[in-house]
Amino acid sequence: MAEKTYLAVDLGASGGRVLGGTFDGERVRVEELHRFEHHAIEAAGSLYWNVLELWSQMRDGLRKAGKQCRDIQSAGVDTWGVDFALLGRGDVLLENPHSYRDPRSAGMMDRAIAALGRKEIFAQTGLQFMPINSLYQFMSLRASQSPLLEVAESLLLMPDLFHWLLTGVKGNEYTNATTTQFFNNQRRTWATDLLSRLDLPTHLLGKVLEPGTRLGRLRPQVAKDTGLTNVEVVLPGTHDTASAVLAVPADSAGETPEWCYISSGTWLLMGVELPRPVINDDCLGLNFTNEGGVGQTVRLLKNITGLWLLQECRRAWRESGIEQTWEEISRQAESATALASLVDPDHAAFQSPGDMPAAIQDFCRHTGQHVPESVGQIVRCAIESVAMKCRWVLAGLEKLTGNRLETIHIVGGGALNRSLCQATADACGRLVLAGPVEATALGNVMVQAIASGAIGSISQAREVVRRSFPVERYEPRQTSAWNDAYEQFTRRIG
Repeated sequence: MAEKTYLAVDLGASGGRVLGGTFDGERVRVEELHRFEHHAIEAAGSLYWNVLELWSQMRDGLRKAGKQCRDIQSAGVDTWGVDFALLGRGDVLLENPHSYRDPRSAGMMDRAIAALGRKEIFAQTGLQFMPINSLYQFMSLRASQSPLLEVAESLLLMPDLFHWLLTGVKGNEYTNATTTQFFNNQRRTWATDLLSRLDLPTHLLGKVLEPGTRLGRLRPQVAKDTGLTNVEVVLPGTHDTASAVLAVPADSAGETPEWCYISSGTWLLMGVELPRPVINDDCLGLNFTNEGGVGQTVRLLKNITGLWLLQECRRAWRESGIEQTWEEISRQAESATALASLVDPDHAAFQSPGDMPAAIQDFCRHTGQHVPESVGQIVRCAIESVAMKCRWVLAGLEKLTGNRLETIHIVGGGALNRSLCQATADACGRLVLAGPVEATALGNVMVQAIASGAIGSISQAREVVRRSFPVERYEPRQTSAWNDAYEQFTRRIG
C-alpha cells in the first residue's frame, strides 16, 4: 500500500512534541517534527498551564508537518490526565487550567471521603485515591466559592481542549474521562450522582467519545495557518498512558494476562490490560485504579512517582551551580554502593517542586538509614527506590488478577534509562523488555490508522509495532540482595 502519515501531538507534563507516523502497510516509522519544553507557571500562589503557549507550539509543529510530510491522513492529541479547562458562554476560556500540583486541592480528598466514604467513591469510580484527581480539583472551586462554577458551561480535559481548538467540536474522550474520579467505569458514563451529592454541577460534562472517533476537519483558520488542508482529526486514546499501552509490543491481553506494562516517564504507570474493571475490597485496600483503555479495555494500574525524582534533583543541582549531563549523573550512580538507602517515592515529601536532594536525604535520616550525600548516591537511591516500588505494585497486580506476570514491558522515555530498567528486573525478579521509546506517539498513530482502515485491529497494531521496533532485554540479577532489601523497603511504605 502507499505510505500514509498520521500526526501525533504528544503533550507531557514537562514537554511536548509533534510527530509524524508513517505506515507502509508492514511497518511504521516515527519522525519527530517539533519539540518544546513547558512547565507549570506559578502566579499569585497558584500553578497554571500556559495553554496559549502550548497551542502556539502545537500549531508550529503542525505547520512543520504540513511542509515536511506527505499524504497526511489525520491528526490527534494525547496528554496527561486529570487537569481540565472551563469554558463559559460563547465558549470563552475562563482561566488558564491549573496544574495537578497546584495546592488548591489540598484537603479536598479528605472532605470527599468524610462526605461519602472511601468505599462508596471507589464503588462508583474504581479509581485510586490521589489528591491530584480532577474530583478534588473540582471540589476546590466550591470550597473557595469560585465564581467560575456559576458561569462555566463546559468542562474539557486537556486533550479535549486542544481537540476543540483544532476542530470546534466539544466532547470528553473516554480514556481521559476515566482519570477524573467522577466517571463510572462499570456503566461507562459520568458518575453524576456522586457529583450531585458533593454539590458539584453536572451540566458541564459533555458526551463521552471513544478512541477512534472522527471529529472532523480542522477549523478553516487552523487549516490555513498550518497548510493542512483536508486533514481530519481523530481521537486517539487521549490519556498518554492509554496510547502507550496500545503500543506495547506484546500479544493482546485476555482474561488472564501474562504480562504487565510500565509506561515510564515523569510518572511510572504500572498495570495490566483487562476486559473489565476490578472493583473489590482488595483493589480498594491497595489503592489501585481502573482507567479506560483503547478498545473498551480497562487498565488496572498504579501510579508510581518516577523520573520526577531525578528531574527535580537535576533542576535543584543546576540551580545550585552543578551542571551535569544525564550520562555523567548515570556514571556516578553506577559507581555508588547498591541498596545503601531506600525511600518511598510516593511519599508526600516528594510530590511538590522543591529541593529534591534534601527531601531524599531527610527521608533517609528520619528513617534511620544511611544518608546519601553525593550526586551518585542520591540518584542511585532514587532509581532503586522506584524499582522497589515497582516490585510492590507487581505483587498487588498478581494478587488482584490471580496470575503470575512473567514479563514486564517498559515503554516510553524511561526505557532509555538502562539503570532503571535493570534495577526493575533485579527488584521484581522478572524479565524486562524495554521499548519502544515512542510508545505514546505510536499508540496515538495506531488508533488513527485503525480508524482509517489501514490496520484492522489492536492485535494487528501491536504486531506492526513488534515488526517495526527492537526491544532490549534485561534479565534479573542478584535477586537475593534485592529480596533482603525489599523486606526493609516494605516497612517504609506509608
